[in-house]
Amino acid sequence: MTVRKHPLSLRVRQALFGSIAAGAASLAIAAPQDGEAAPDAVTLDRITVTAQSREQELQDVPIALQVVNAQMLDDVVARDLSGVDMFVPGLVVNGQQPTQPSFQLRGISTDDFGIGTDPAVGVYVDGVYAGRGGGVLLPFTDVERIEVLKGPQGTLFGRNTAAGAVSIITHRPGSEFEGRARVRLAEYGKRYVDAMANIPVGEDSAFRLNGVFNQADGWIKDANTGKDLAPEDNWATRAAFSTRFGDDTTAWITWDHENLDQLGQATIGVVPLPASPGLPSLPVDETAYLDPRKTPAAVDVDGNEESRKFDGVTLIVDHAFEWGNLTSTTAWHSYDSLNRVEEDGTDRRYLYVDSVNTESNTNFYQEFRFAGSGERFDWVAGASYFRESADQTSQVNAYTDSVDTIVHNMGLAPTPDGTLFGFTSQVMQMYGIPLSLMGEPWNEKFVNSLDTTAYALYGDVIWKVNDRFNLTFGLRYTQDKKDFSWFNDHRYAPGLDATLDQMEALGIFDMLGIPKEAYIFDIAFIDPPAMMNKGLTTRDSDSWDDISPRFVADYHFTDDLMGFASLAKGYKAGGFNSLQIGSEFDNEDVWNFETGIKHVLPAYGLQYDASVYYYTYDNRQAIRLDTTTAIPRYVVDTSDLEAWGVDFNAIWQATRALTLDFNAAYIDSTYKQYVTPEGIDVSGQPTGVPKWSAAAGAAYLWDLGGNGSVRASLRYGYRGRTRCSDESLSQGTCGVSPALRLGEARQLANLRVGWTSANGRLGVAVYGENLLDEQYVEGLGTYGKTVLGTVGARLTTPRVWGMEFSASF
Repeated sequence: MTVRKHPLSLRVRQALFGSIAAGAASLAIAAPQDGEAAPDAVTLDRITVTAQSREQELQDVPIALQVVNAQMLDDVVARDLSGVDMFVPGLVVNGQQPTQPSFQLRGISTDDFGIGTDPAVGVYVDGVYAGRGGGVLLPFTDVERIEVLKGPQGTLFGRNTAAGAVSIITHRPGSEFEGRARVRLAEYGKRYVDAMANIPVGEDSAFRLNGVFNQADGWIKDANTGKDLAPEDNWATRAAFSTRFGDDTTAWITWDHENLDQLGQATIGVVPLPASPGLPSLPVDETAYLDPRKTPAAVDVDGNEESRKFDGVTLIVDHAFEWGNLTSTTAWHSYDSLNRVEEDGTDRRYLYVDSVNTESNTNFYQEFRFAGSGERFDWVAGASYFRESADQTSQVNAYTDSVDTIVHNMGLAPTPDGTLFGFTSQVMQMYGIPLSLMGEPWNEKFVNSLDTTAYALYGDVIWKVNDRFNLTFGLRYTQDKKDFSWFNDHRYAPGLDATLDQMEALGIFDMLGIPKEAYIFDIAFIDPPAMMNKGLTTRDSDSWDDISPRFVADYHFTDDLMGFASLAKGYKAGGFNSLQIGSEFDNEDVWNFETGIKHVLPAYGLQYDASVYYYTYDNRQAIRLDTTTAIPRYVVDTSDLEAWGVDFNAIWQATRALTLDFNAAYIDSTYKQYVTPEGIDVSGQPTGVPKWSAAAGAAYLWDLGGNGSVRASLRYGYRGRTRCSDESLSQGTCGVSPALRLGEARQLANLRVGWTSANGRLGVAVYGENLLDEQYVEGLGTYGKTVLGTVGARLTTPRVWGMEFSASF
C-alpha cells in the first residue's frame, strides 16, 4: 500500500502544536494559585430535545440517549453519521461505502444488503423516516443536533427502530439575516466547502439555503499506475422556506439534493501470490495473510464506481388549536445508486472478480400528529402512511480467465490441464484456428423489486400523578405489506457466446469431444432455487402486523434528580432474502427493560445519567456468508439473542473555560438459540459485540478580549475487541491472522484548535483526525476465497491534518 503525503501536513502540525503550547502556557498562568479563590460557579447549558415527540429538557426525558450538538460535529470534523459513531458508545456506523452503509446500536444491527430486509436502527431527519441504507448516509447540511436514542423506539418513532433511533434535527429558517462560509483544506488533496444564507422575506417568512462541496484525491495509490484509489467527490444542497399564516399556522418546506460520483472503495490483496501465472494455494492459509497496511495496492477493476443521486422534499404544517396542535408531515425521497468494487484485490486477470450493487428507490411518507398538554396530562397521538418502491440489481463480474481458474480449482473441466477455456484456446491455436475464449467478460446478476406499504396508529400519554411522579403509557399498531420479486437469468457473456457459435459452425466441438453445453454454465447463483428458476420471474407477498407498547414510570426525588424505569417493545417487519428465491423470514421482536437515573449538580457544574437494561431479541435478521455451497453466497439468517448492559453519560463544566465530558457503554450480548447454516450450535456464545466502548472529550476556551478567543478541543473514542465465537470465526469478523488483527480494539483521537474574532465573524482553525494514526480492517472481500484463493481487505483512513477558514455575517 502506498500512502500519500503532502507538505500541508508539516505546516498544520507546526501551527497546531504551536497553538497548544501557547494555550498550555496561558492556562498555567491563569490557573488559581495556592490561597486564591476558585473560579466563580458556572451554570450548565440546558439542552432541549424532542425524543418523546415533544420538547423537553434532556434531564427530564426517561430514555437513554446521547445528544451530539453542532459544536461536537465541528470538533470531530464529521461530514456524515460515520464521523461521530466512535464518540457515541454503543453506536457503530460503517460508512466506508456510503451507498451501502450499516448501523448498529446496543449490539443490534442489520447490514442493509438487500432491499428485502430493513435496518434495525431507524434514521430520522426532522421526524421523517429516512428509509433504507442506500439513501440514509448523506452529508450533513445545516444540522442543529443529533439525538441518539438507545433501545426500542417503535411507539414514538415507528418502523425499524427495534435497536433504537438516530434523530437528526436541522435548523429552521430564522427571522434574522445571516450567512456563513467555511473552507477546509487537508492532506491528500482534501477540499471541503460549505455555506449557508438565511434570508428573511417580510416579517413571517424566510429562506435558508445551504451547500456542501467535498473532494479529495485519496490517501492510497495504485502501486503499478500511481492512480488515486480512494478519492472523494460529492456535493449536496439544501433549500428551506418557512412562513406563517395568521397567528396559528406555520409551514416549513425543505428540498435536499446530493450528488455522489467517485471510485468504489479500494481493496488490497492480502493473500501472498506466486509469480504469474501461478495460482494461490487452496484452502487459503489465514495465518499467512499479508498486512494490508504495509502491502502495495495493485488493482484492475473495470468500471470502478460509487455514485448516487438523491432528492428529498419535506413539508411540515403545524396549526395551533385551543386544545393543542395538529402537525402534518409529508415527505418524498428518491435516489439511484451504483457501487462497483473489486473483490480479489489483485491485478491479475485470471483471478479477477468484482461485485456491483445498483438501487433505485422512491418512498412517500405522510403523518398526522395531534399533541396537547394540560395540568395532568401530556399526550401525543397520530397516524402515518409509508409507501416504498425499490429495484435492486446484484451483479458478479469476472472474465473467462478467472472463471477458468474457478473451473480448475473445483475440478470441473474434463481436460488434461484442468482448464476449459484455456485448454480449448490452446488447441485452436495449435491448429491455426484464429479464435480464443480467453479475455471475455462474464456477468451474472440477480434482479429484485419491492413494493412496501405500511400503516400505523399510535398514542403516548404522560400522566402527571403529582408534582414528582409521572406515568407514561404508549401504544403503536403497525401493519407492513411487501410485494417482492426475484429474477435470475443465465450468465451473460456475449463475446464468449459469439465465439462458441463460430466454433459450432466449424465443427470444433466434435473435434474436441466436448459439447457446446459444457461451456455454458453459471458460477455465482447456483443454489437449487436459482437453478430451477433461471430466466423466470418469481413473485411473493406477505404482510405483518404488530402492537408495540411502552410503559414508563419516572420519579423526581428533587428538582435535579430523577429516577425512571421502562418496559418497551420494538418491532421490525419480516421480509425476503434478495439472493435466495422464495426465502422469507418473520418479523423481529425485542422486549427491553430499563431503569436509570438522571442527576444535575448545579453547584458543581456537573450532570450525569446512568441506566441498566436487559433485552431479549427474537428472530433477529442478519446478513451472513453461507459457506456450505461451493461458491459462498450471502443469505439472510435468523437467531435469538439476549443482552444486558449499562450506559453512562456525564458532562462537567469545570470552569467557565473548561468543559469535560465522558460517555461509556457496557454490554454482554449472547445467542439464546442459534445453529448456523454450517450446523454450528453457538447458543450461549457471544454475538461478537464488544463488551466496552467509551468516549471522552475536553474543551478549553481562552478569552483574548478584543483579540477574540481560542478554543481547543480533544476527543477520544474507544471500542473494545470483538468477542469471537465459532460463528464469527466462520464469518471472518474474527480470525487467526496476526496481520489483519480482525476484531481488535479500536481507538480514535481527534484534535481541533480554532481562533474566532471578537465579533464572531472570522475564524481560523487547525485540526487533526485520527491523531494516533491507527488503521483498521473495516471489511474483507471474501467472495473469491474458496474458489480463487483471493481475499481483499479494506482499511480505514490514516491520520489527516487540515486547516479551516470561516467567515460569517
